[in-house]
Amino acid sequence: MNKMTKTFIISAMLLIGIGALAFSQEAAKETAIASVAIDQPAPDFALKDVNGKEHKLSDYKGKYVVLEWVNYDCPFVKKHYSAGNMQGLQSGFTKKDAVWLSICSSAPGKQGHFPTADLKKRMETEKSAPSAYLIDESGSVGKLYGAKTTPHMFVIDQKGVLRYAGAIDDTPSTKASDIASSTNYVSSALDALIAGKPVGTKSSTPYGCSVKY
Repeated sequence: MNKMTKTFIISAMLLIGIGALAFSQEAAKETAIASVAIDQPAPDFALKDVNGKEHKLSDYKGKYVVLEWVNYDCPFVKKHYSAGNMQGLQSGFTKKDAVWLSICSSAPGKQGHFPTADLKKRMETEKSAPSAYLIDESGSVGKLYGAKTTPHMFVIDQKGVLRYAGAIDDTPSTKASDIASSTNYVSSALDALIAGKPVGTKSSTPYGCSVKY
């Protein structure tokens, strides 16, 4: 075996090794991002709200919990807020003793992230009505739940088990006029759970803007 052949073989082996390492790192990253499963306990987390108060998911055992990934500047989010649809769901289900947690995983400097004072004003403008608006600047909770879009919705039952994950409804558009004719997966899941019935649609493909990690 001449020197050129040896060099070629060594180079090829190095490239294969680098490729395998990159693949394993990417696989590990995907595993870290996808750590929730339907009909399994939802992972606990702790985040502070717009007023600096800490909220833990485990604090709300015994209640139905909705997680809503939000970015007010996303056109798909605007669809539901401009029509009052999201606020209607928030106020309607919190009156039924559910807990609604809006979560923003936008990193500082990226779309959807606001300084605290600006965020409070924006919440007033949007007439937002969640139980709490939680700030996830590091993106750790968003990645824990595999939140991909805004909105991306999760419904958790009274025992802390994830019962629905995915889109808010079955019409992936930015048109508010489509809301009335859409099937709302979140309200359907909550209505079923409150009535003691199984959730019909347990998962769907989320649509919207990418979460700005």
